[in-house]
Amino acid sequence: MIKKILRFLRKAMLWFFGLSIFLVVVFKWVPVPFTPLMISRAIDQKWDGQEMTASHDWVPLEEISKNMQKAVIASEDANFLTHNGFDFDAIRKAMENNEKGKRLKGGSTISQQTAKNVFLWQGRSYLRKGLEAYFTVLIEFIWGKERIMEVYLNSIEMGTGVYGVEAAAKHWYGKTATDLSKREAAGIAAILPNPRKFKASNSSTYIERRKTRIVRHMRHISLDY
Repeated sequence: MIKKILRFLRKAMLWFFGLSIFLVVVFKWVPVPFTPLMISRAIDQKWDGQEMTASHDWVPLEEISKNMQKAVIASEDANFLTHNGFDFDAIRKAMENNEKGKRLKGGSTISQQTAKNVFLWQGRSYLRKGLEAYFTVLIEFIWGKERIMEVYLNSIEMGTGVYGVEAAAKHWYGKTATDLSKREAAGIAAILPNPRKFKASNSSTYIERRKTRIVRHMRHISLDY
């Protein structure tokens, strides 16, 4: 009985590793059509009796304003271009901040967020964090920074029912992702901690302050992929 269980677990692990590597390789070249979060939001809308609406338009990185690329680095992951998927200094600072009872902060990099958004479910658990670390290593090794940034900007939630920067640029500013100004890009980046609560345009004072801070940090970022 034990041998059968061990044999099953071994096969399951081999299937998992094979399938996960296969998906990462495929998504190095193929646009990600949807994410687990998109599915989860659609199910929630259906259960609440709402019309299922979602906007998601994939565009290649060269059609995304460099202002937007710099804005998310300035806002979400200042060391994105130099770390190998994990910013251990940011993780340490986040843990210290949380231990002091201050507002809960995470230390997730853009690479970690991309791994979670594309391959995993939302929520906090040791299992999900372990899988997130595994997929982060895979995409750093197989995709590289440019592809990670491209998938990240095309997949994350940027408003209620708004996924990816092209849809966000149209939703918030009535323009394409190519034409986003520094301030507009900073506006989208500023709401990423809670894009269903905050507004990138006609923003609150808090978001306006975040925009100003992000624009200031963008000046020091060079997109040396």
